[in-house]
Amino acid sequence: MNSKTFLAFSAATLALTGTAAIAQQQDRGGDLTLADMKARGDKMFARMDANSDGVINAEDREVRRQQMFAKMDTNGDGEISQAEMQAAQEARQQRREQRREARSERRGDRMAKRFAKLDTDGSGGVSAEEMAAKREARGDRAGKGKRGMRGGHGMRGGGMMMRMADTNGDGSITRAEFDAAIEARFAKMDANGDGVVTQDERKAARDAMRAEWKAKREARQNQ
Repeated sequence: MNSKTFLAFSAATLALTGTAAIAQQQDRGGDLTLADMKARGDKMFARMDANSDGVINAEDREVRRQQMFAKMDTNGDGEISQAEMQAAQEARQQRREQRREARSERRGDRMAKRFAKLDTDGSGGVSAEEMAAKREARGDRAGKGKRGMRGGHGMRGGGMMMRMADTNGDGSITRAEFDAAIEARFAKMDANGDGVVTQDERKAARDAMRAEWKAKREARQNQ
């Protein structure tokens, strides 16, 4: 992984800071504030700044590479055996499966919460009247401008996020640049500027992100 690739990866990870904060807040059933995103950003920056010098750059790549090697070299002999490599691969697979299970559980919880809100009379089923009431309530909120949407959401892929975060173009992301990028992305997600990202705004952000990544993938395939 060269410096350019590493910094693009760092920028993409920065873009995902907002996504992770959104997912955490959605699990709690609450709205997302700038403080939520900054709290997640604190942990993300500390993890990415591997040498703790206050800057995310190519030097962190080498530190992370050494840490990864040491983690795989379980007997500390300076070499990674086939058995150690196999063990590392199995551990990664186990972590992926655990994450998939956790995501599935969260989706089930969210579905249960949405159903409970629709089933206002607690009958165990959702009637046409309850569905109509939900649509009417959504229409009222949109009409009052409490959950309006502006199109874009500020979630960007590696290259665009790099330009956003690395404001002086020196190939490094300082903490000040990192925080500024989080604030800018939150402002774009907060469609009505009320300081809170609602469920509707979260959905708009996710839809826009998927559409943008799909367009970029298709563009690369057509090159």
